Amino acid sequence: MAISQVVDSSFHEEVIKSTQPVLVDFWAPWCGPCRMLAPVINDIAQDYRTVLKVVKINTDDNPTIATEYGIRSIPTVMLFLEGKKVDTVVGAVHKLTLVNTLDKHIKNIKKTNKINPYD
Repeated sequence: MAISQVVDSSFHEEVIKSTQPVLVDFWAPWCGPCRMLAPVINDIAQDYRTVLKVVKINTDDNPTIATEYGIRSIPTVMLFLEGKKVDTVVGAVHKLTLVNTLDKHIKNIKKTNKINPYD
């Protein structure tokens, strides 16, 4: 599943009402660590495409949701299950950190392909 961009007005529909787990990447275009994390987010979206929805929200353009979820630094990645935030990872982390976070919360995950967390 491709990564989609969400905005304040579509967040509820795209994330909270989603029947799939949703990984939300809070970012901004000027943020260097956000740009460093982007390839990791792309890999996760590809590796988990059959079981996970991945969305990005630009915090500069969408301050309402960023404020609502207490985003104080970016990148911040949040995992939502059944409309509820279940985990948060802050900073430009290694892929293995996100893989471990996902695997901790999404039971019986059927990955699309073998994931190399050291990519």
